[in-house]
Amino acid sequence: MKALVKKEARPGLSLEDVPEPEPGINDVLIKVKRTAICGTDLHIYNWDSWAQKTIKVPMVIGHEFVGEIVDIGANVNDFNPGQIVSGEGHVVCGRCRNCMAGRRHLCSSASGIGVDRQGAFAEYLSLPMSNVWEHRPGIDLDIAALFDPLGNAVHTALQFDLLGEDVLITGAGPIGVMAAAVCRHAGARYIVITDLNPDRLQLGLTMGATRAVDVRSESIEAVQAELGMTEGFDIGLEMSGNSIALNDLIANMCHGGKLCLLGIQAESAAVDWNAVIFNMLTIKGIYGREMYETWYKMSVMIDTSLDISPVISHRLAYGEFDEGFKAMRAGTAAKVILNWE
Repeated sequence: MKALVKKEARPGLSLEDVPEPEPGINDVLIKVKRTAICGTDLHIYNWDSWAQKTIKVPMVIGHEFVGEIVDIGANVNDFNPGQIVSGEGHVVCGRCRNCMAGRRHLCSSASGIGVDRQGAFAEYLSLPMSNVWEHRPGIDLDIAALFDPLGNAVHTALQFDLLGEDVLITGAGPIGVMAAAVCRHAGARYIVITDLNPDRLQLGLTMGATRAVDVRSESIEAVQAELGMTEGFDIGLEMSGNSIALNDLIANMCHGGKLCLLGIQAESAAVDWNAVIFNMLTIKGIYGREMYETWYKMSVMIDTSLDISPVISHRLAYGEFDEGFKAMRAGTAAKVILNWE
């Protein structure tokens, strides 16, 4: 089969012929229809320091996908050929304390599809049945391919009650703008999103933000005054991984405000801990998705008119993958869909 492979320890990917995966007795075999490129894939493509420490070559990469089940293992009872599915990208051990307690998203030894094990940028993918999520019939395949990153946005945004609340989102990347759409869908009052990229800020407005703020030319405090806010934001979502943005977020929270951190900070990032303490802020770190409550909520929101389609900037054939990665590197892409049919 054809697959996108990190074949050598250097920048780039190659389209290779590799053996089709053989599903085990607890696995399903999926014929991939669409995939989406994410930031993790870009790290691997660029072969940065994280990728060099993490990826063992050769590796089929990719973890955002949708496809059709074409075969099932002998122990699989709940899935059948013909079903349209995506999959949770973290394969858990099933035996640690959190897994045994049903908190599988907190598994202490999860392995990542396309990172620690062969990934989804291929014509076929074998996946444990416990990682498979069935979509409703007729779902837009491009949208279904985005359930993994949408899950990051949903998991982050829905940690705290949003109804009637004022939300500040720092970072208007694909997950940040999808979080804006989720906040709007869940009943937030004002949603302010910040970034340095004008195209991404415009996309944030399209996706449901009340105001988009380029922090180089406009202050968050001034926007609060414009909106008639007097006590700061109730909910903060940090999506950028930038320490300046994180401290802007902290500085603009109300007393007792609640923050969720999804953006990965540098090890040397400084935080104004006194502001956290004296304002009695709650901070929660977010990684991945809850298995499978987040997936359920995503499906329900898509069924009740949540529209994330504007986040798709490029639709390409899988052979055009280099074009998609170059657009990602240039900052001119949001989500890039690769068609494997």
